[in-house]
Amino acid sequence: MHKKDLFLIILAFANIYIVWGSTYLFSTFALEQLPAFRICGYRYLIASLITLAIWFVFSNKHNATRSEIKNAIIAGFVFLGLGTGGAIWSLNFLDSGFTALVISGEPLIIVLLLWIVNKQAPSLQTLFGIVLGIFGIYLLVSQSELVATEDQWIGILVILLSMLAWGGGSIFVSKAKMPDNQFLNTTIQMFIGGLTTLIISFILGEKVIPFDQWNRLTNISLAFLIVFGSVAAFTSFNYLLKKVSTEKVVTNTYVNPIIAMLLGYLYNNEVITGQSVVAAIIMLLGVFIINSNKSKQKQAA
Repeated sequence: MHKKDLFLIILAFANIYIVWGSTYLFSTFALEQLPAFRICGYRYLIASLITLAIWFVFSNKHNATRSEIKNAIIAGFVFLGLGTGGAIWSLNFLDSGFTALVISGEPLIIVLLLWIVNKQAPSLQTLFGIVLGIFGIYLLVSQSELVATEDQWIGILVILLSMLAWGGGSIFVSKAKMPDNQFLNTTIQMFIGGLTTLIISFILGEKVIPFDQWNRLTNISLAFLIVFGSVAAFTSFNYLLKKVSTEKVVTNTYVNPIIAMLLGYLYNNEVITGQSVVAAIIMLLGVFIINSNKSKQKQAA
């Protein structure tokens, strides 16, 4: 491996580990002045214009078929429109580290959905991972010091619905033919995700203060979410999928919630209880068992 490739791989891993882990905190900062779905709308629409420019200037202009474009539109609607929008909305009532840890249980949702779709029971190892993950989630949400009000329980419900959207989208993308060019694929998905969340924002009647009244932290947070949380992180993720194994790429599942919890504790006075630490260990162990079993099954195949 060339030194240049090694440097880019390390940089890409830093992006998906640290940047994606910190998006929860910056979203919380942006929520102090802006409503959730409007944040997502601005974030993804502007980011889609940037990736469109990158695709136009630097990429080979491979035309996507009508079917591939339709699949990318569906993925953007489900993944970013419904999935991310709902998760950011829940940050109105829940700590960023807590939210990130719940979302890290996404592989549990995907396995359960695959069980329903394929009508085939998972292996005993996967079942054990599911049980551990569910127990970890229970330990996390059963803490009265973290989840006590009705609004907080509504936030958890919205997170779970968002995870269902992500899970359904993951299964759809695994079976559908998407545009070969990753910048074009990302541009379509982010544009549709941004458009969807803006429409939801208008339907909900979210009120937005004028741009000239945004404070410095809001501007910095939104800029970070657009440039690093969307363009850089998605590009890094797609780059790594081409350079290293998928099992190594998805290790961000274990790192992101830890980064989010530490940043929330250090910069937003969020509480990290002993039970939360135990819950995180048990839950992420369950996710690791599920992912490692998938790796074994691929090797056997």
